Amino acid sequence: MLPRIRRFRNVTLLLFASTALISTNGINPKADQGYPLYDNEQEWKANFPKKIDYCEQLPSPDSLYIFLMAGQSNMAGRGFVEPEDTIPNKRILTIDQSMNWIYAKEPLHFYEPKMTGLDCGLSFARALLDSLPEGISVAMIPCAVGGSSIEKWLYNRNHRGVDLLENYKSKVAFAQKYGRVKGILWHQGESNAKIDQIPAYGQKLDSLIAIFRATVANDTLPVFVGELGQYTQPVDKQQRWDALNETIREVANGDSNIYIVETQGLTHKGDYTHLDSESLRELGIRYAQRYLGMNESLQ
Repeated sequence: MLPRIRRFRNVTLLLFASTALISTNGINPKADQGYPLYDNEQEWKANFPKKIDYCEQLPSPDSLYIFLMAGQSNMAGRGFVEPEDTIPNKRILTIDQSMNWIYAKEPLHFYEPKMTGLDCGLSFARALLDSLPEGISVAMIPCAVGGSSIEKWLYNRNHRGVDLLENYKSKVAFAQKYGRVKGILWHQGESNAKIDQIPAYGQKLDSLIAIFRATVANDTLPVFVGELGQYTQPVDKQQRWDALNETIREVANGDSNIYIVETQGLTHKGDYTHLDSESLRELGIRYAQRYLGMNESLQ
């Protein structure tokens, strides 16, 4: 299946040059890379699960809805994990680093152990269970890696020790043995929100989604694309984020199975880049609402 070619209108930006460094008390100087805003690893991981609960019995394949989580740090998760985020539900599954099925507790991602935190996956699954039939279980498969550009995904480049596209493909192949892939949650773009990269982003996203779907063998697989946040600084950086958001909306306008997940009202954790815990939980709910709003049978 060849990626579709679509022309995107040029995005005109009025940007102001800026080299200012934003400084805030208590912010780790590496926060832009996703490092925790806490004094030490022990404090950051205070509520991480102490025990892994392996699945006692898997649901039947027809009753296991599988969702892939892909993108960069705001999908990989940089939020602080609270005790409420580690309460398991036997209808919500995920995998560990060794590809064992476990009952989901945050954090779900494991590729960047020094930076990982709360993501939106568990809140997404919990929101789905409120509306799905009782016999349905949900599996969240983590594939996101912080700081990854769309080019690295598209051309299967190694990023922070992960061959991005190949890792996605291997997770799909594994998951499809146990259930049905129902959608992809995608949040990425901060690494590509640059003046010279925004005009080509739409075509690259379109091509990558075509590959994602071909891997699942479903050319109408729903893909849920989260907007970049509306909280960054300085002003010219937010303008670039807004322009990239306009580009992904153009992609969605040309594909009835791509759904935009809005970020209006969400807040960052103090670094103007990464969503805070409350916003990540809300983002998961918004992804779920977009899935539940589709015109398809949930049976």
